[in-house]
This record gives sequence, structure tokens and C-alpha cells, in this order.
Amino acid sequence: MRRFFIGSAAAALIGLLLAGVAYWAYWHFHARFQPVTINRNQAQIQRLLDEASWVSDGAGGQAVYIVSYRDSASAQRYEREEAAKLRAAGVEVRYIVFARADREGLAQSTAAERATVAELWLSRDWMLHQRWMATPSRSWTAAGVPQADGNLARTAVVDASRQFDEQLSLLLKQAGVRVTYPLILWRDRQGFLKACACVDSRSWSALRDDLSAPDRVGQPAPDEEVINPVEEPLQIEPVQPAAPADDGALPYPKLSPTPAAAAPSEPYAPYPLARPEPLPGPFAPTAPQPQPRPQSQPQARPQARPPAPSQPRPRPPATTRHAPQAQKQDDTTFY
Repeated sequence: MRRFFIGSAAAALIGLLLAGVAYWAYWHFHARFQPVTINRNQAQIQRLLDEASWVSDGAGGQAVYIVSYRDSASAQRYEREEAAKLRAAGVEVRYIVFARADREGLAQSTAAERATVAELWLSRDWMLHQRWMATPSRSWTAAGVPQADGNLARTAVVDASRQFDEQLSLLLKQAGVRVTYPLILWRDRQGFLKACACVDSRSWSALRDDLSAPDRVGQPAPDEEVINPVEEPLQIEPVQPAAPADDGALPYPKLSPTPAAAAPSEPYAPYPLARPEPLPGPFAPTAPQPQPRPQSQPQARPQARPPAPSQPRPRPPATTRHAPQAQKQDDTTFY
């Protein structure tokens, strides 16, 4: 009997131990990344979000706040994979970026990052935020942005971003939120304020469900037929000859192909042959008699060909001429 009680106690202890391990595993791998409904400090948290210098594209709609620093890999992944889905649901995504404070004398932010954070908090320039996020952090030099180091006003703005992060983290920890980045805050359909440390992608679906966001951007409706011309090859049916119409008309006769023309017996002359000249003498052909022309409208006469220029006549060779001499003539008798 004693052995039975000892075995039962050992089995109960082992069962409690296994239950504790299962609960710890669930909390460690699943529950700690799930959204938390904030029951404490709601007004203070909302006031901090409203007073912060967030930036957005100004699309309007329900506000979702994403708090992070520039080099957070999980925040960049969430922006790359989930931000478009939230915008498709008509949500205005508001970004709040801060510069991390130094830790044990080691700077956790660069001068270019601090200058950009100060400029975003002062100007709330959406295009600057887009260019900053699209550029690798090592390549970002903050060209054209005033430096924050050495500027008391801009340094105070950088410190204000750090104070905002410290106060928000303290209020969320008191409400039971495990603070990791990105921190995402929104209100559900009933108006309750929720927060999510969305490091793990398993928590993203709960946020999409609260905001009625699609799982994929551009996903077709369930009842819409999807036609993919790339995967379905085009079916080409052979053309069938049309049947003759039964209207009493004779069918069109089938013509045999025309045979190739026979080659000419004489070679083809590309130019007309020269006309033979008439024979001289009595063998010359009789000239044809002119036929009277029918009266018709006068036609323009062809212009006469200009006469060929006459060549100069050659002169005889020059000879020596002597003066005439007197000659005696016979007397002439006149009767």
C-alpha cells in the first residue's frame, strides 16, 4: 500500500513537471509574442503616441504606430512584408523612429542616424524617411541633412526621442508587454488599445485579423475564377472546312492548279531590235502613201531639233602671190 502511494505521488509530480515545461514552452515560443490588450496606463500611452513626431504617407484611416530604431532587422522585415497589407486595409501606418542611447560608454547610433532622427522629428518629412529606409545603413551619409552633433537644439530633439522610448517601454512593461522591436500599437474593433512586440512572424496574423487586412496583397476573391495563361497552354483547334449551304446554289468548283507556262523558243530581248536600213537603187521599197488623218484636236508640235553647229571650212595653204605684169595685145579692127 505504501508503494502504491509513493508511485502515485511520483506520477503526479512528473505530470506537474511536464505541465510546467509545456506551459513554459508555450509562453516562450508562442504566447509571449502574441498581442496584449493593455489594461493599465492606456491614457498615458495614447498621449505619448499623439505627442510624438511620427511620419506617414498621409493616407488617413485607422492609425497603427510602429516604434523602432533604424538598424532593427525584425522591424525592416515587418516593413517589407506586412506594411503593404495594412495599407490595403485602409490603415495609416505611422512610424516613430528614435536613436538608441549609449550603452556602457559605447555608442549605439551613428552621427548620420542622429542627424536624420532629429530632422524627422522636426520636419516629419515622409520622403526623407522613405529614402533612409531604402538605403543600407552603412551607405547612409545623411547628405543635405543638418548635423545634430554640436547643435544644442537638434541634440535636444535626439534626447527627446530617447526619452519617449524609455517612457513608453516603462508603461508597456507595467501593462504586461514584453518590450522588443518593432513595437506595434493599435486599437481593435471594440476600441481597446493593443500592443505587440512583433519580433516573431507568428504574431502578425493576429494583428491582420484585428484590422481586417488581407493575408496577401492583391489576393483575388474566393468566388473569382483565376486564369493563368502561363500555366495553361493555349489550345489551338484545327480549322475545319465549312459545309456547303443548302440553299440550292451550286458549290464552288474545285480548280486544278494552273500548269507552268512553257519556256519561249527564242531568247527574250530586253531591248527592241534595230530597224534595218532601206536598200539603195531599184530595190528600194516604195514609200507608203500618206493617209489622211482624221480631224482631231491640234496637238502640240514637237520642237525641232536645233541644227548641228557647222564646222569651219579649212583654208588652203598659203602661197606666194606676184604682182600682175603688163601684156601686149593684138590690135583689133572695128568695122
